[in-house]
Amino acid sequence: MRIAMLAPISWRTPPRHYGPWELVASLITEGLVKIGMDVTLFATADSITSARLSAVAPKGYSEDPTIDAKVWECLHIASVFEHADQFDIIHNNFDFLPLSYSSLVETPVVSTIHGFSSERILPVYRKYNRNTHYVSISDANRHPDLDYLATVHHGIGMEQFAVSDSRDDYLLFYGRIHPDKGAAEAIQVARETKRRLILAGIVQDESYFNEMVKPHLGKNGVEFIGPVGPERRSELLGRAAAMLHLINFDEPFGLSVVESMACGTPVIARNRGSMPELIRHGETGFLVNDLAEAVRAVASSDKLDRASIRAHVQRNFSQEEMVRKYVIVYEKMLAMRAK
Repeated sequence: MRIAMLAPISWRTPPRHYGPWELVASLITEGLVKIGMDVTLFATADSITSARLSAVAPKGYSEDPTIDAKVWECLHIASVFEHADQFDIIHNNFDFLPLSYSSLVETPVVSTIHGFSSERILPVYRKYNRNTHYVSISDANRHPDLDYLATVHHGIGMEQFAVSDSRDDYLLFYGRIHPDKGAAEAIQVARETKRRLILAGIVQDESYFNEMVKPHLGKNGVEFIGPVGPERRSELLGRAAAMLHLINFDEPFGLSVVESMACGTPVIARNRGSMPELIRHGETGFLVNDLAEAVRAVASSDKLDRASIRAHVQRNFSQEEMVRKYVIVYEKMLAMRAK
């Protein structure tokens, strides 16, 4: 089976720190290669892969401001479909734009829908609903107007995460600094529980950071360390008492949640979006409805068994499990095409 894996070009694949869609595209690609699949990864030229790399854009446009996003996205997507006849399946991890090319080729296309950035993009998904295939990353993130071939939860490379031999008492916020992700709420919970708080991630909303986060830095043990790459991630997650994921939107998946639990660290999350699909309440973390419940959950999180938390991720959210499910998707697509 010959697979064309289309990654975004906002960041390198895999990303140096932030870049969840690129990370997932990389994990699928490397997992498929490991089981003997013939995969070509379409990504930026500085990407790292054991698959065949096909690149047009030299770097990610979020990393190099001289790169015009629209121009290079256009060239990047076209490069996949211009070579469509060389593949059995095109796997789109790029969002909605590649769908507009899908009717122009015979090769079947499957799109992993990583989330809906806006209701305004839905007309594209609706138009190509019948002649392409969609995979959701959680049952919570399915749109009622669309048909789905499967739900495939993201998986992670378990070897990159470990349960720490020693644990600290700090709480951790690990994600984008943006109102959706709940950094301000994490600060409030840390203050009420009198725990130190480390905030790690890119600043995606400068005004939010300046108004809601920055005034608290250096006070009551609140520290901002910026984005964290793979070399520090496991230790940071593994030593935390708990991770706070007090989101203000319906999270499509939540890689940081699974990464935290892979280190045995419980997650205290607002009960929205995909969170009930990832977290077993009272076993691997806590699903809360308000900050008062989050405050109470902090003390309870100390009692959870860290080895059991990691085992939950190993069973349900490993790279191998994700790849296994995508192979089933590909086989189903080819069987449907053969009819």
